[in-house]
Amino acid sequence: MKYKYSIPVFILLSGVLALSSCKKDFLDVTATDRIPTNTLETDTAVFEAFVTNSYIGTRLQDKEADGTNPGFGRGFEYSMWSSLTDESIYNNDDNTWLVQRGQLAPENLGALGVLWGRSYRGIRECNYALKVLTTIQMSAARKTRLEGELKFIRAFRYQDLIRNYGKVVLMGDQVLGLTDNLQDPALFKRSTIKEGIDYVAAQLDDAAAKLPLNNDNNWLLGRATKGAALALKSRLLLYAASPLYEAAGTWQAAVTAAQQVISLNKYGIYQGGYGNMFLINESNEAIFERVYTKNANHTHLEIANGPNGYGGWAGNTPTQNLVDVYDLTNGLPANTSNPLYNPAKPYENRDPRFKATILYNGAAYRERNIETFIPGGKDSRDGNDNWNTTKTGYYLKKFMNDAYPLQNPWGNAGFQPWIYIRYAEVLLNFAEAANEAYGPDAVPAGSSFSARQAINMIRSRASVNMPDLAAGMAQTDMRTAIRHERQIELAFEEHRFYDVRRWKIADVTENLPSRGVVITKNNDGTFTFTSKIALDGRKFETKHYWLPIPRTEILASGNQLQQNPNY
Repeated sequence: MKYKYSIPVFILLSGVLALSSCKKDFLDVTATDRIPTNTLETDTAVFEAFVTNSYIGTRLQDKEADGTNPGFGRGFEYSMWSSLTDESIYNNDDNTWLVQRGQLAPENLGALGVLWGRSYRGIRECNYALKVLTTIQMSAARKTRLEGELKFIRAFRYQDLIRNYGKVVLMGDQVLGLTDNLQDPALFKRSTIKEGIDYVAAQLDDAAAKLPLNNDNNWLLGRATKGAALALKSRLLLYAASPLYEAAGTWQAAVTAAQQVISLNKYGIYQGGYGNMFLINESNEAIFERVYTKNANHTHLEIANGPNGYGGWAGNTPTQNLVDVYDLTNGLPANTSNPLYNPAKPYENRDPRFKATILYNGAAYRERNIETFIPGGKDSRDGNDNWNTTKTGYYLKKFMNDAYPLQNPWGNAGFQPWIYIRYAEVLLNFAEAANEAYGPDAVPAGSSFSARQAINMIRSRASVNMPDLAAGMAQTDMRTAIRHERQIELAFEEHRFYDVRRWKIADVTENLPSRGVVITKNNDGTFTFTSKIALDGRKFETKHYWLPIPRTEILASGNQLQQNPNY
């Protein structure tokens, strides 16, 4: 038998009163879940930990930050940035399909809804730390280095804002609090794109002058360096010269910015394997990266993106749109006019980066070959857990580490680095800007190679060895070749979304259906390949070249913050 006791309320109240009469400061306690402000502002070790923590943002949305909080951009999440483009679709939607279908609105940005808030929170943290830096007791040399680091982090946050929203609010060094006038109109004035880029570029120049050239035991891998600041500036100035940015910069300036990184003579093209580069923490190609460790991991990529036949969840499934971009090893497109192309075996003789990026029917993977065919394919709708079957006919290979367990990986996977910037991107930046400013074969002043030669440096990677682009190409043909090379080389690294927008071709690429393939195994063992629509309804309008600012931000400003056009 269970007895139910009840205690009169007046007894509880009298107990509380008795306690309060004995200890008048009963509610005056020291919080143990946070660091006191005075400690942060006086203890140099605590303060520097706060600075390095500024590389990490705040979790603001469901289904993000699995393992550790987000950094810049999106990185390794369940639904990756690629699944907002023609590179892949996210098998389980997770608020990505509405972006693909052009349904995003200020009230609902889906997976894109956190960038504005997280970026400005990060900017305020940097401003606060820069303010503390002026008074904390620390060596002048260390202060200088930390100032450069904070300005780099702040610049990266602004870069995330500029490339998504265009015109941004420049906060300067302000540190606002609840006692300030948070309806001051100056707080909501959006700069021009040129003003924003000029400000951030100047901040990166300042950061580069203060940051060390190398990481070492006193400046661990993952912290910004001179090369990181200059490489981010290279990206920013390439964007500034692009059609979408309305002459906010020049191609000549973008060439100079890329050349500054090249002239450091520190970085190169990694020769240990294209695919392997994304599995190791340190290489001569990685310029700025986020590293992960045990108990500070990211999403377990192998199960999140693996084939259903292996117990995976499919995740970010590459599209036929992307597969078709990979040329054959003779440098020509994969079609019937190419003597190396066999329509019965369409994945043979591809650019080696194809096999390092995409799992396809017949690809060797772990203990067997991939089977996306029907009937009976283990990784098809006829396999186990068929609700996790790819909708495109492909699975993601890039970033996957076969040494990590796919099933029950918890705590034993999720340690690959996320490379924010690498040397191949800088060469691509240089090539694009040099071609636009001077043509394919001219060697710009201060440089030692041309746009065409920069591309060939990437294509000649030991594990790739694609044919060189020939001399004498027209500028328009080189432009097409450079854009093609970016799409292949930088696939799934959060570039495609921004490239098609800055080139102003998204109204073409993002209005095409996301295609996949149905592979039927015939009685004689051959395969028939049939194209299909993997995600229908994709839609891109002119207004989508920039994201809408979240409605909550507009309302919080008292409608003073100007929305992007047509939202």
